[in-house]
Amino acid sequence: MRRVAIPERPDWRDHAARAGFQFHSFDGAPYWDESAYYAFSLAEIEAEIEEPSRALHALCLAFVERAIADGEILASLRIPEHAWDAIRASWRRRDPALYGRLDLSYGGAGPAKLLEYNADTPTALYESAVFQWLWLEDGLAQGRLPAGCDQYNSLHERLIARFTEIAAATGAGRIAFASFPDAPEDRGTVAYLQDCALQAGLAAPFLPVEAIGLGAGGWFVDEASRPIEALFKLYPWEWMFADPFGRAVGASPTRFLEPPWKAVLSNKGMLAHLWAMEPGHPNLLPAFFEEDPAKAALGDSFVKKPLYAREGANVLIVRDGAVAAYGEGPYGAEGYVRQGLAALPRFGEAYALIGSWIVGDVPAGLCLREADGLITTDRARFVPHVIDP
Repeated sequence: MRRVAIPERPDWRDHAARAGFQFHSFDGAPYWDESAYYAFSLAEIEAEIEEPSRALHALCLAFVERAIADGEILASLRIPEHAWDAIRASWRRRDPALYGRLDLSYGGAGPAKLLEYNADTPTALYESAVFQWLWLEDGLAQGRLPAGCDQYNSLHERLIARFTEIAAATGAGRIAFASFPDAPEDRGTVAYLQDCALQAGLAAPFLPVEAIGLGAGGWFVDEASRPIEALFKLYPWEWMFADPFGRAVGASPTRFLEPPWKAVLSNKGMLAHLWAMEPGHPNLLPAFFEEDPAKAALGDSFVKKPLYAREGANVLIVRDGAVAAYGEGPYGAEGYVRQGLAALPRFGEAYALIGSWIVGDVPAGLCLREADGLITTDRARFVPHVIDP
């Protein structure tokens, strides 16, 4: 694994506009960054990222099986008790999942370490599935990239196939897609998923989150009070369970993507339970709930994470007893876990985080985001990758 500097295309923003990539910059600074790319060997991709991702996802599913049978586990995750039956029912029905992203610390040496699982509402999907692939094709055509290089990326095809599988499993020919319409990255992610669903032969209307209501028979409904058979929502389960309508999920005939059981995996408390299940696992870091005296085993270097935190908010990194980084944010009242410190690899001045995508239950590609500091926030840059020829 190495970082390769390369001149960016002077017209890359035109390429982005033609591809419908509208959120390529934030506040005038590029989010998409093609001034470099990361190169991997095929062995690194297959042995160090793809197979560990498959094993980690399987371990996470085993944890869900354990959690739904144990109220103490659900309580430790600070999931409200009124949501437990909905979570259990969705798992026992085997409600299908669409996708998720395992965030890994890996720099080309030693096993990849799981930092967290964005199992409920991960973004960075369109740029992973489509725009970095278009960048690869253009780079090969223009001779800017080594001939014969490839990319670990089957996301687009797998997402379309997964929508077909979900339609067959649920009987839904129509999936509504919801997000906040004024959030560019969220809206762009949802628009891409709508397109994948359309290519799978489904109807795929968009709904603003605030337009969703509750109707007769417990159905969630759209603005026209039409029952929603299936709903993809880029809206976290912990928020929905805290809403007044959240109590209606368990009895509703509406099916959700991601399903309620994903609330177990998107919670940072899962990290402590995984370590308890498989202590010493090569791809896990030791992790403990903040109130667990066993956290002392981590010593004076650790990462403290709120159970519900997203995009690095309220994450505290302590190295040798001193604060190395802290992310401001609104989380923490729900509790924390402490995780062993596996600092992100540094390439020049950038810290690189690998996101390993899972579609259904299958590893399907990766993305890389670079930050100027130890914590990867929503302002981290997206950098493409290749597999060396």
